Amino acid sequence: MKRRTIIKAPALIGLATESSIGSTNNLRPCNFVLVHGTWHGGWVWKDVARILRARGHRVLTPTCTGCGDRVHLSSPSVGLETHITDIENSIYWEEMDRFVLVGHSFSGVTITGVADRMRERVERVIFFDALVPRQGRMAGVVRDIETGDFPDWWKARQKHFIDGYRMVLWNDYPVDMLVPPTSERLVARLKRLITTHPAAQWTDELVLKNGGWEGLPRSYVHCTGQKYLLTSERMIGPAREPGWDFVELNIPRDGMLTHPGVVANYLISVSG
Repeated sequence: MKRRTIIKAPALIGLATESSIGSTNNLRPCNFVLVHGTWHGGWVWKDVARILRARGHRVLTPTCTGCGDRVHLSSPSVGLETHITDIENSIYWEEMDRFVLVGHSFSGVTITGVADRMRERVERVIFFDALVPRQGRMAGVVRDIETGDFPDWWKARQKHFIDGYRMVLWNDYPVDMLVPPTSERLVARLKRLITTHPAAQWTDELVLKNGGWEGLPRSYVHCTGQKYLLTSERMIGPAREPGWDFVELNIPRDGMLTHPGVVANYLISVSG
């Protein structure tokens, strides 16, 4: 059964209350695996993870190869397969038997790959303003069906990649893509911590053996408070169909930074 909910976040950035989503008391402890999106690292979930842990939940916030604190490991060979394995290995060696899997932005492709390989452990998969892979869209950048060529917009971007493969956020987007520019503290934090991102994670095509997210409890969070380039229906895709828990949060795309309490409350409420 599909549920569609619209949740308004408090006006002041960073302030959230239990009533933002509803009571999250007396819910069983959960294991969460929070996966960052493009140009970010595990650090982006720090505030959300702190709240979840304070409420008795276990949280992993791994950083994928070539990003964040692992940016020094970036290379042309790092791609989607690397990132899927990064998350899979983190879960395996942390001995996390059951978990809620959350992915932001284009890591929606990554977490679908993880869910495909570890579906017996996945309690729920949550796409946080993320790309939902499906037939005809199994990569961040889709090739032409007939020619196999990348779209012109992607070819134009490639000219500015560092070393031919390292994507730079600031070459293509303003800070408004992530948080309101008026939030000086968060803007400074992003400019300090944002790194390049291996392009192959966007262009590699996901290959599934076990259906990916299909058949699993699944949710989609649409960040409707985003003012610059609201996430499109091409990203959301099937998440508006029956079988999904679809929620609209009135927060920016990097809502885990601007409204960590709202995000944490939602994760707890849908996973308890």
